[in-house]
Amino acid sequence: METEDNRSFVMADLPGLIEGASEGVGLGHQFLRHIERTRVVVHVIDMSGVEGRDPFEDYETINAELEGYNMRLLERPQIIVANKMDIPESEENLKEFKEKLQEDYPIFPISAVTRQGLRDLLFAIADLVEGTPEFPLYDEEELEVNRVLYKHTEQTDDFTITRDPDGSFVVSGYTLERLFKMTDFSREDSIRRFARQLRSMGVDDALRERGAKDGDTVKMFDYEFEFVD
Repeated sequence: METEDNRSFVMADLPGLIEGASEGVGLGHQFLRHIERTRVVVHVIDMSGVEGRDPFEDYETINAELEGYNMRLLERPQIIVANKMDIPESEENLKEFKEKLQEDYPIFPISAVTRQGLRDLLFAIADLVEGTPEFPLYDEEELEVNRVLYKHTEQTDDFTITRDPDGSFVVSGYTLERLFKMTDFSREDSIRRFARQLRSMGVDDALRERGAKDGDTVKMFDYEFEFVD
């Protein structure tokens, strides 16, 4: 998405969220994984209710699925978009929605058909994205408590260390990949946090056990790092 003042951000559309998604119903987990790296949650709600659905119940259902998938998803700031405001019933439904809403989330009435309110909405999202840090799903304390040190090339769910023919160390693993994908490597604070998470998981110690020294190359997915002891 791009605003009129030349700012841009990426939006991930999650149309597959339904009741039970956090438990794997439908395509729930596939869609929910896309939200792990988001900084801001934007609820686009059909405020017309013409299909017989209650807008506020839809809102509560989606938030319940976010909470069920991972509690930390609810730490993200939220924007509520009241769509289809060009339909007469929407005004009364929006009034009732505001009366039921307990959270202090901003609400933007829009019409995707007439484009009413879209400009202000995009500006608000861009402002919130710029001022919101990352929300890692894993607490560093949790990682430290559950730290396990793996040596040699023993396969684990956390990480595995192998050697390439050129002598570089290759670190991979499911948990590590999830942390890696949630890290913005264009930000210095994100890189430092990622390094702390690796230490908490025991990656640094495991590399030393394999013989890694200052200046050695460590590969993780599409990146190469220099090992610093």
